[in-house]
Parts: sequence; structure tokens; C-alpha cells
Amino acid sequence: MKFDKNKYKIISQKNWMIIHWILNPGLVINELVLGQRVPKVQLEDKTSPKPRIERSFIPCPHCDKLHDSRIWSTQNGTAFRNWFGLYCPDCGEIIPCVLNIFSFIVLALTIPFWWWFRKSMREKWLSVQPQRFENIQLEELDNPFEKKNWISTGIAFGIIMFILISVLFPLILQVPIHGKGILYGLLICSIGGLVYGLTLKWYMGVRGSSEGD
Repeated sequence: MKFDKNKYKIISQKNWMIIHWILNPGLVINELVLGQRVPKVQLEDKTSPKPRIERSFIPCPHCDKLHDSRIWSTQNGTAFRNWFGLYCPDCGEIIPCVLNIFSFIVLALTIPFWWWFRKSMREKWLSVQPQRFENIQLEELDNPFEKKNWISTGIAFGIIMFILISVLFPLILQVPIHGKGILYGLLICSIGGLVYGLTLKWYMGVRGSSEGD
């Protein structure tokens, strides 16, 4: 697909937020368990003065439809359970998404357990997608990280990171777990989670320029 670069900023895998998604080990839970996915290509309207959350679009490479990114949101109940990618409610195809490197490793190691069922699982998943997108609401959908929501998001992310880094990884690597290490890990992950939540609040609320600057 070709986009008007004077109107849209193209967010691809070179963007720092996408790179963070690919490299952060904590997001393997978001992808493989929760089914939260990030598209390979996103667009930002540079000519709109609205917050980033309201001027972000996700193009479908199959039907060329530019979707408001808020279609896939917690308010609409469509932010999660997107294990196979983002479902396009216009043409019924799947919009390609990036894959976290640790998700790739987990999938590669467990391939004997899911490879034979991948087609049937994908077909079953596809069959329930149309009804999930029947009553999509876009009006008055605010930044999901506004008010104190960024705190709960940050805490949840910090807990996931703590479990992975301070508990699961040491168990897998057979490294002794010490009480002091647990405390340090809890402190660092708590601070990191809150910083992550605050960053999302700021990032999604950045306003564009009506002059397209």
C-alpha cells in the first residue's frame, strides 16, 4: 500500500515503540496468553490536532481500508484475544502483526504441541471474529491510560516482568533465588512498570499539528 507521506507518518518496525514491543520479554504474556498484538504498519495523521490515540490508523493490506486504531481497544472488548493477528472487520482477512522475539522462541520450542492443530485453531478463531466487531464504538473513546488507568497498567506490567525475571527465568536457568534478589526485583519492576504506564499515557496523548508539522 502507498500512503500520502505529507499527511501520514508511517509507524513501522523501525519505530522505538515497535522495537520495544519486539524485544521486551514481559510482552510474551501479552501476545501468547492475552492475545494482544501490534500491527506491522500504523499511520499517524500529521495534519490533525487531536491526541495520538484519535489520529492513529491501521491499514488493511488486503482491502486498503484505513481503520481507526481504537477499533481494537479495551473499551470495545477487542484489545485482546487477537492471537492470529488483527481481524479486519471490512474484508474478514488478518492484518499482519509483529512478533515478540521471546514469543517466537516459545513457539519454536513448543511447536510439536500446536503445529498439527494450527489450521483448525485459526479457523475456529476466525469464525467468532465477526460477532466481536458488530457493535464497535469510536465516539468519545478517550486515552485508555488517562486518569489513574496508567497506574493499573504499569502495576500489571511490573508484576509480569517481576514473575518472569525474578521467578521463572531463575527457575529455568536453575539459578538460586534469594530473598534480597526478590526484593530488588520487586522494587525495580515496580518502578519500571510505573514508568512504562506513564510513558504510554504521554505517548498516546501527544497532539498533532493542524499545519502538519
